[in-house]
Amino acid sequence: MAADLRLSITGDGDQRRALVVIFLRGAADGLTLVPPAADDDYQRARPTLALRPESCLPLDDLFGLNPQLADLLPLYRDGRLAVIHAAGSEDDSRSHFAAQDLMEHGGLVAGGWLGRFLRQRPTRPGALLAVAVGEALSESLRGAPSVAVMRSLEDFTLGPDADRLVPRLARLWAGEGGELGRAARDTLAALRRLEALRAAPYRPAGGAVYPPGDFGRGLELVARLIKARVGLEAATLDLGGWDSHFAQSTLIRPLMARLGTGLAAFARDLGPELATTTVVVMTEFGRRLRENASLGTDHGRGSVMLVAGGGVAGGRVIADWPGLADAVLEGPGDVPVKHNYRDVLAPVLHRHGVADLSEVFPGYRLAPLDLYG
Repeated sequence: MAADLRLSITGDGDQRRALVVIFLRGAADGLTLVPPAADDDYQRARPTLALRPESCLPLDDLFGLNPQLADLLPLYRDGRLAVIHAAGSEDDSRSHFAAQDLMEHGGLVAGGWLGRFLRQRPTRPGALLAVAVGEALSESLRGAPSVAVMRSLEDFTLGPDADRLVPRLARLWAGEGGELGRAARDTLAALRRLEALRAAPYRPAGGAVYPPGDFGRGLELVARLIKARVGLEAATLDLGGWDSHFAQSTLIRPLMARLGTGLAAFARDLGPELATTTVVVMTEFGRRLRENASLGTDHGRGSVMLVAGGGVAGGRVIADWPGLADAVLEGPGDVPVKHNYRDVLAPVLHRHGVADLSEVFPGYRLAPLDLYG
């Protein structure tokens, strides 16, 4: 029965890859997440906030990993995590709203880049093709063939009368043809599948322990859906609170710990399923090089992206590093963007089944990074 439900939900026996996109809202400071600790200009510009080389977890001769992200170091050393530095978009407004809007839409175009990607996929979408974890639809998923917005499995239900309603609805839609009938049957199959999941106590695999709070619960939900093979191809999650104009160290230290612990637990929980899963971590822009008088940093340009999962040629920091001398900084003193976020996403989307990305990122000439060796 379970196998039949999977076929009904996914249309192809669920031989799919899952893409998980985590957005760090508020402009995460890439110079703190992955500091260029051996860069003298970095040290001079941040007399209070800079991390000394001996305080970092070394990644290469220039960059270190913030100790709050220590749980990610095994993934990096195993070659399953790559860091892309000086990454961002062409937007130079330094406005959270404008930059997030551009990045999630994939340019000045209607709909979201992830929604357009899912429309290009060759397989028939099911009711759980995409999940936006939270209370609202992610802008990147706008235009997707099918999206479920949920915080937990309990959000995808017909309520206390589901046992009575689902069989009746199944009989009602059994003979309906066309896309409407198919969508109804897919949704009912998904409801039955999730009801079975809710009834079974869940214990993360491999001793994984997710951090408390919405972010950890969201990652656990996504891992559970991937392992249950309900046809999930894309999921979005947010981790907000990175706007660090004041007391930056105090503000973002717990966020970094939550990010590192959560991603490590997710990878451990997935186990072999990580081979067909990709996690992308992105943010709208970075922070200015120089610390301000409030021991924080102001809106900047380049930041970091993280890509983890199956096939990634990780264990490296990809950075056409421009240096941090005054002559190379942009505007009021920002790290320039050397890697457009679309060029980071392009090889990921190729791996997930779409060769021609001209409809996903219209009007942009791609120069995909070599993420997979």
